[in-house]
Amino acid sequence: MFDIGFMEMLLVGLVALVVLGPERLPGAVRTAGLWIGRLKRSFSNIKAEVEREIGADEIRRQLHNERILDLEKEMQAMKQNLTAPVTSITQNSSEPTKPAPPEPTEPAQPTEPVKAVEPPPAPRPDRSQEP
Repeated sequence: MFDIGFMEMLLVGLVALVVLGPERLPGAVRTAGLWIGRLKRSFSNIKAEVEREIGADEIRRQLHNERILDLEKEMQAMKQNLTAPVTSITQNSSEPTKPAPPEPTEPAQPTEPVKAVEPPPAPRPDRSQEP
């Protein structure tokens, strides 16, 4: 986010030490840390609220469901390719060819719609008490 190096932080610390003095500096650093933590939490709450309002979770679920349906179609295509009759390459051989035994037919079962698998919930922001 910000490109602050060690030298810049050292300079800010020295200026703060000169301006505030060694007695008030620890309290000022503690207060600054609390304010930064509050800002981070508020930004994460705003981000979560915006994502919730635009329906980002619903879009993720739809993409996940489409991916599952595509995989299911590929599996069915692979299954059909595996169960297709194999043509005999050795038709010119001296051995007579035997007819292939009939394949057992399975009763047609209605396919059930694929249930959506929800992704795990996002981690909740820190809700610790602030002093």
